[in-house]
Amino acid sequence: MGHPSLVRESGARRSRPVCYLVNVNCDQLLSQLETLVMTSTDRQASLQEVAALLRSSNNYRWVGLYDIDHAAGLVRNVSWSGPGAPEYPTFALTQGLTSAAVAQKQIVNVGEVSADPRYLTAFGTTRSEMIVPVFDQAGNRVLGTIDVESEEPNAFTQEIEDLLEACSKAIRPLWDYPH
Repeated sequence: MGHPSLVRESGARRSRPVCYLVNVNCDQLLSQLETLVMTSTDRQASLQEVAALLRSSNNYRWVGLYDIDHAAGLVRNVSWSGPGAPEYPTFALTQGLTSAAVAQKQIVNVGEVSADPRYLTAFGTTRSEMIVPVFDQAGNRVLGTIDVESEEPNAFTQEIEDLLEACSKAIRPLWDYPH
């Protein structure tokens, strides 16, 4: 029947998701992110605000934002919002669910992380995790990722994927900063 916290609207496909999560207006969230990006003068502070905004948008347990350093073969956490710092603030690009998202250039959504051998355990209570790539302007290279975790199994629906993919596009300019 669909996720209980979602209400779908019918209508033509738009550039923004047409779902409304309980207490979250997708257009409002995207507008807040776009404003934050346009007025940003401090990448680190802006990314921290993005992580907090995304986390609070749907009561996610943890949200992290990562840089992908292809030359060094590393993934580096640049900000997070949640009960604690990531267990692996830096790890090899060949590890974890992130490696699959970068290699496949697509969202990786795992409904039960304990059943996926690629999962790097960060919090023992994580049940679901989704990695959303942040692409360069041309859409060819993964520059970073949004990592969202939940204590609930199968927490991330298609509507949530669509929303977070739109969020990744909204915050993409934050990866234009030198870092």
